[in-house]
Amino acid sequence: MQTALNLLGVGPCHHMVEVFTHPETMALWIEAGAGRPDWDAIFAGYGAMVDYPGAAYWRQLADYYPHAKVLHTVRDPDKWFESTQATIFAPGSIATLAGGPLEAFFASFMGDLRHHLHDRAYMTDHFRRHTEAVKRAIPPERLLIYEAGQGWEPLCAFLGVPVPAEPYPSENSRQEFIARVGGQAAQ
Repeated sequence: MQTALNLLGVGPCHHMVEVFTHPETMALWIEAGAGRPDWDAIFAGYGAMVDYPGAAYWRQLADYYPHAKVLHTVRDPDKWFESTQATIFAPGSIATLAGGPLEAFFASFMGDLRHHLHDRAYMTDHFRRHTEAVKRAIPPERLLIYEAGQGWEPLCAFLGVPVPAEPYPSENSRQEFIARVGGQAAQ
């Protein structure tokens, strides 16, 4: 989605990977988690945002940016859970390690999820409840519920931009994520 939004010209789009590219911003996210967000500093230079940590603050961001459109991506909750277990929440991943320099960063936006990362029933229920909360909170004219794999048409119609001639991007697969994280661990 980050790549798609960048290709559509509504970016640059902030994504979790941006935090690791700019580790100096972790302190800003930790402050946001403590109830002292500086959204203008966090999103300076960005025109869009996807993924965590920003997604954890969807209500605050929707209020802070009242004219922004809200894109909520969904997919099968069980497939999502399986993906998290192989990537970001895999045992030993940076999001699951206690202690160390990244613990405060992840704790700042993960909340109670940290204690249930490997509990399929809890996590898939959270996934479903989160989607319903977004649907209740965001006016329909401001919200697109986008199912992974839908391609350009619904996204472009929602954003009011032309459909590109190139295929919809497919990036950040499990294999790509594991290879990227493995490469970072080796550095």
